[in-house]
Amino acid sequence: MTETSGPADSPTGDASPPSGSEPDKDTAIEDLEQELSVLWRRARASSHRIAREVHPEMEPSAYGLMVLLHQQGPMRLTDLAAAVGVGKPSLSRQVAMLQALGLVEKHADPEDGRAQPINLTEVGAARLEGTATARKEHFRRTWTGWEAEELHTLVRLLHKLNASVRPAGDQPEDEPSGPDGS
Repeated sequence: MTETSGPADSPTGDASPPSGSEPDKDTAIEDLEQELSVLWRRARASSHRIAREVHPEMEPSAYGLMVLLHQQGPMRLTDLAAAVGVGKPSLSRQVAMLQALGLVEKHADPEDGRAQPINLTEVGAARLEGTATARKEHFRRTWTGWEAEELHTLVRLLHKLNASVRPAGDQPEDEPSGPDGS
């Protein structure tokens, strides 16, 4: 079965409304839901493939943890759980799996002996970087026909989407976190 995308009322997949009329918001939301469903299915499949490239036994969700650790540096389990929006028990299992695969390690925090920051091992960092290079090349091929302005527009709209679907309790990035602005 071939997966298709594109607004239901447009056989060409052109998202612009028919001339002289504007689609109602419900139709636009239905079309958006369809496009996001296709995107999420494809992203899940891609995440699964990428995780397997890092290590054949790695779960797809663990790839994101490794990327975060690569970007942020060592993090405590509590901070890592908050950053990805999952509970500590679930994250603890993923970290244990990554440790068993030799991709991350824990060390005692010299400032707080109870804390154990998690960071990538040399092997984990090397595998992640190798996969990231291949992934960037895949993205370059995917967006070959796109103009820079279109990519910037997509980034702006995705940022707006991500801001509107953040987990409950999260503050928007551009709003202060408390009444005193702290």
